[in-house]
This record gives sequence, structure tokens and C-alpha cells, in this order.
Amino acid sequence: MRLSKSFVPTLKEVPNDAVVMSHILLLRAGMIRMLSAGIYSFLPLGYKVVKKVVDIIREEMDAIGGQEFHLPALNPTEIWEETGRVEAFGDTMFHLKNREYVLAPTHEEIITFHARNVVKSYKDMPQIWYQIQTKFRNEARPRSGIIRGREFLMKDAYSLDTSYENLDTSYKLHDGAYRKIFDRCGLKYFVVGASSGAMGGTGSEEFMVKSEAGEDTVAYCESCGYAGNVEVAESKVDALSINKVSESLKEIHTPNIKSIDELCAFLKIDETQCAKSRVYIFNNAPVLILMLGNDDVNETKLEKILGGTARPGHPDELKELTGADAGSIGPISFKGRIIADLRLKNRNNLYSGANKNDYHIGGIDLTRDVPELKYADLRTIKAGEQCIRCGSKLDVFSAIELGHIFKLGTKYSQAMGAMFLDENGKENPIIMGSYGIGVERIIACYVEQHNDDKGIVWDKVLAPFQINLLALNMKKGNVIEVSDKIYTELSNAGFSVLYDDRIDAQAGFKFNDADLLGMPVQVIVGDKKLKENKIEIKVRATGERFDIAPEELKEKLEKILSQ
Repeated sequence: MRLSKSFVPTLKEVPNDAVVMSHILLLRAGMIRMLSAGIYSFLPLGYKVVKKVVDIIREEMDAIGGQEFHLPALNPTEIWEETGRVEAFGDTMFHLKNREYVLAPTHEEIITFHARNVVKSYKDMPQIWYQIQTKFRNEARPRSGIIRGREFLMKDAYSLDTSYENLDTSYKLHDGAYRKIFDRCGLKYFVVGASSGAMGGTGSEEFMVKSEAGEDTVAYCESCGYAGNVEVAESKVDALSINKVSESLKEIHTPNIKSIDELCAFLKIDETQCAKSRVYIFNNAPVLILMLGNDDVNETKLEKILGGTARPGHPDELKELTGADAGSIGPISFKGRIIADLRLKNRNNLYSGANKNDYHIGGIDLTRDVPELKYADLRTIKAGEQCIRCGSKLDVFSAIELGHIFKLGTKYSQAMGAMFLDENGKENPIIMGSYGIGVERIIACYVEQHNDDKGIVWDKVLAPFQINLLALNMKKGNVIEVSDKIYTELSNAGFSVLYDDRIDAQAGFKFNDADLLGMPVQVIVGDKKLKENKIEIKVRATGERFDIAPEELKEKLEKILSQ
């Protein structure tokens, strides 16, 4: 491809709205442009990368027996209402004006719709169906360029099985395919246990890349490899002792004290003596959550325990339900369900709000004073806590989700009546799995992991072109003649070549663009070295340079690219 006749609008300056490295470099390299918040166009160079990623995904999905579909993005709303996910997705789902149709954020319902019409017998399974299709989600805060958008390209696959044992087999096939995909794309990744969220099901795992640009927070143990999204991750924490003698309840005037830290300073106590109260609303009823000290409620864990979506109580609701504002709420005399984190189990001599503004209660014995109390793991783990497997310290950091695999079970087949007859003629719901990969996320994560102060550093697998041919000072000597000949010979030999043949561009400008675009190898043709019958090769990743005769070029390139 001749650069003089191509649309590659590189930028010298960093765009004001770009803060994530992949976003910055993909914009500067002329590979993407923003149409609107969370909506991006892929320009010719960027789309070449998209197609390479798609080809890798397709090859690995086909290798495990996947059959490719192309499902409509425009879906009748009534199909989604069968599973209740119109309400579950809420404002995240795009609705057309008449609300008879939605733009699909995923395709479980559509796959189940087709399955219930054609998969009627155990003999029809197993099946693996997949597609690579545009998805739409009305993200409230689209950010980080193509990492989190409102329109995005996704590979979603679905397995249909007759038993949970067979589902395990399908799940393992996808796990293996995902590892091959990410390995082939040159990514450093790890796998974490995760929440199934709105997808539902019996289990799930996420494939993640460590990045400050990530929207997820992950706990990871360097020693044993334990990893988990903080939504579900667990840690070992020291058990807290219980006092031998329980004190009597006492009301304490605590003017303007709202936080745990303020209470500890005022009463000269440690935060491990405090039970922090949070009120949530679940099924229109209040639930009081007790946490030790400054521990945070993990709302994903809470919703799993409750069995549905919960929200924090609004200020006016708190006053009506407890008689107090946030900071003065506690379990004594609370009318409603109470759940405490396991770190508070059977604790005594605690301090908590008195359900009266500017007052707290001390001497709380949870066993004695809150007899209906239930306990559960509700806390969000923190960096430095012990790994639940090996006891080493956990690291907690931001990460980008590359892919997510789910054991859906019968959530969708039961809701939509997708049934089959087993060997005994008995009717059963189809057992399903769901498996997603974000195509743009693979590209963004690659750039996040492979860049330097000059630009992107592509490897030959995902690079738009293998070779960037630079003709310098083209008005001098026989630079044009030699460069044109090299371009033709390399192209005919099967190399993919981006030829910078811009006559009026200065050498420095071409060098900067070449490093920004990041093709694996640069072939540099200049008048000075041609006089010595030499051309220069530069390896983008290492900076290595070689001066060789033109007739040695193909052999040298084959050697470099084979490495």
C-alpha cells in the first residue's frame, strides 16, 4: 500500500479527550476516530488489525466445532421480556422510539429462541454456535477509547448440552480456545473467578489484562496464581477475639460524628470495635448490613446472598426507616432484616449508631442484642491481605476484561421453554453456556502492553503490515527507482508492505510516522547509503539496525520475521 495514496491521518499532538495510552496511540496513528462518545470508526489501518483479530478468533472457534451464525442486532422487545432482561438491563439497553424493538447488547435470548424451535432431542446436541457481531450498550460513562464503548464488536458463543457434565466439557473447550486466541494475539493475561452479573448462571471466569485503564478491580496472588474479580474474591483475615465479659448497652452523645474514623477519634477506640451500618432496599423492604470498621460492602456478594438486585437506601428513606441519618444508624431496635459480615460473628462490646442523630450505642453484644442476625461474607478484600489459598499477600489492581465465559445452566431455556426429550422420552430444559470476547478490547490491550515513547510496537501477527518501506530524500539520486523496485519485489514475494512514498515529506517526519505506526520492520532507502549499495533495516521492537545490500533484503527479512 502506497502511503501517498492512502488515508492514514497521523497526529503529532495528543488529543485532549484521550488519557489512556491505547486511545492516544490509536488516534495518533490514524487507526480510529471518534464519531460520538463511545462510538468509533475504524480507519483503513485499524480495520486491518480488526480483521486479523477476527480471523484468529474464527480459526480457534472453528477448531472446537463452533458453527458461525450472523444474528440480527435489531431484536423484538417481546423476546427479551420472556427472560425479564429488559428490566434487568434497564437504561443500558437501547430501545427504538416505539419500544417494539431493541438493539441487542448480547444474544442469549435470540440463540434460545432458535434452539427451542429446532433442538428437540438429545440427539441434536451438543452444539456450539457463535457469531462475530456488533453489540450495543448505552454505557452511562463510555471511556478509555475503544475499551468501553456504546457500539462494539464482540464474538459471542453459546453451547447447548444435555447435562451439566457435558456443559463442563463445552466450558473447557472454550477455555482452551480462549487461551490460544490470546496467546496468538501476543497478550499477557490471567484468568479470574468472576460474578455472572446480569447473565446469570452457575459459574463464570474472566480473562483479564492488568492495566491502569481497566474498569475492573482484581485481586491476584503472585505466589500461587489465585485471582478473582473483587466482586467475588476472598482473602484470609485475622480472626478477632471476643471479650470474655459483655458490657451493658450505653447510649453515648456523639455530636456531629458521622464516620468510623471520627467515632474512633472521639471515643479513643480502634475501628475493630465498631460496627458500621448500611441500609439497602431489596424487594421494597429494608435490609441492614453490618460491617466491621472501615470494611466496604461488596454489593455483588450481597445481591448473590439476597437473590436479586438491591440498592442503597436514599437519605429520606433512611430517616423514615431508622429515625436517623447515615452515620447514626445501628442494629438495636432496627425493624427489618439484618445481615452482618463474618468478621463480626458473635462479637461483643461493639459501638454502632443509636438510630438517633448525634448518638451512638456502646456495649453491643450481637448474640445477646441482635438475636435474629444472620452472617455472610460481605466484605470487599483489600491489598496486602492474605491469599485464601497459600497465605501470601494479595495484590489488588485495575484490569481490563478481555473475555468472559459463563455456565448459564437452564436460566434461559427454562424461561423461554427451550426443551428437549432425553433417552427416556422425558422433557428437560437445554443446558447452556455463554462465551464472549471483545474484539476491540484485544486490540486496545495489545497496544497497552506493546508501546514505547515513540508509538505502537506491533508484532507480525496483528500488524497492519509486516514492513514499512521508507524512501528518503526521494528527489535525489535513484531513491525512487530502487524503492519502487523493492516495493514490487517484496509484494510479489508475499510480504505485506506499507510504502512511504510521499515525495515532499522530510526524512524526520517519515521516521516519526514509521515509529508511531509501529510495523515490525522498517526498510530505509536513502541516497547516501545507496551510493555504497546499501539499504538499512530497523527492527521496531528492539531498535536493531542492519546495513545490507539490496539483493540480500528478502533473505534478511525472512530471518527477522521468522523470529
